[in-house]
Amino acid sequence: MIKQDFVAAKPEDVGIDSEALEAVFARAKRDVDDGTLPSAQVAVARNGKLAGMRTFGSAVQGGEEKPATDETLYTIYSCTKAVVAAAIWQLLERDELGLAERVADIIPEFGTNGKDVVTVEQVLLHIAGFPRAPMSPKIWGDREKRLEAFSRWRLTWEPASKFEYHATSAHWVLAEILHRRTGCDFRDAIRERVTGAMGLDELFVGLPSEYDDRVAEVVHVTEPVEPPGGFGEVTPQAILNFNAPENRAVGVPGGGGIASAAELAMFYQTLVNDGVAPNGNRIVKPETIELATEVRTEGYVDLMDVPVLRGLSIVIAGDDGNANMRGFGRVAGPRTFGHGGAGGQIGWGDPDSGISLGCVTNGFVDWMTLGRRVTAISSLAAKCGA
Repeated sequence: MIKQDFVAAKPEDVGIDSEALEAVFARAKRDVDDGTLPSAQVAVARNGKLAGMRTFGSAVQGGEEKPATDETLYTIYSCTKAVVAAAIWQLLERDELGLAERVADIIPEFGTNGKDVVTVEQVLLHIAGFPRAPMSPKIWGDREKRLEAFSRWRLTWEPASKFEYHATSAHWVLAEILHRRTGCDFRDAIRERVTGAMGLDELFVGLPSEYDDRVAEVVHVTEPVEPPGGFGEVTPQAILNFNAPENRAVGVPGGGGIASAAELAMFYQTLVNDGVAPNGNRIVKPETIELATEVRTEGYVDLMDVPVLRGLSIVIAGDDGNANMRGFGRVAGPRTFGHGGAGGQIGWGDPDSGISLGCVTNGFVDWMTLGRRVTAISSLAAKCGA
């Protein structure tokens, strides 16, 4: 559970309208009531406090089907990327890493098969040229074998020549960079420098075994299909891999984080409040957040020909009318930034309104249904300001 001193006595105390907040909850509940999702959890925060959180439905937890509660934790898939990013931002701020550095100068094992030209910035922007480089779940937990995999990887296209989402490959590289530059396992670095420092005790990249019984097992609600182009690794079976405790423990940096909606919303509260966490700890400087959330992908489009608006491992809403295609709904301010997950999980923060959202589920549905839900909930959350 989120720390009680992070919770507002009532929504209006932090500038959130209670009726508008109830509309957010009602939209999440609707999908559970009509059977679209088995369970869902949603939270909205502002001014460094959680304004409200609700959980609906039921899920298998610890091998037993039972009601989902505010203590239920969820796999957040690619929402994890923003958490890893925050640790990378710290390295940049402290001059422990440079965007122009070549990855091979940090990880010599990576510098094979033409990859010696790839830069840190290109990896963060998903323009590095190895979007589908394989990393078998069998070796996720073995660092030496991961390094061997790096040496086998080949470029699919010339770095910086195009954008293609690197679903997991880029963040395995970022995890190793964290290891090389901090001197400790990437999971420990993230816990010490980011989530633990923020006071977010139940936002995990690498789940301790004692929490397994609280995690909602992921299910395919509709007939699973192979993902659209650019999400080739996110297969139906890959989604289910995170039901295995040993895989949750790995903390797959591109998609294996575990959290509640409240922890996700509060993670973004730090980032929209100039890098100061609700517990008073400074995590990053305001200028670092500005650097990291600046759009750096002008001229690139995704596989649906939508302009790509990305900062350093983060997505920006923008003002081009496509914010809903990026997970931010139709109302959030143009500087809103965050990251979504494969099942319609979403976390974002708006530095102009100060509102942040966390929304998670264990149910996987078709892409159209998923998109409509995320658009609706993000739009309603953005309108919660009193």
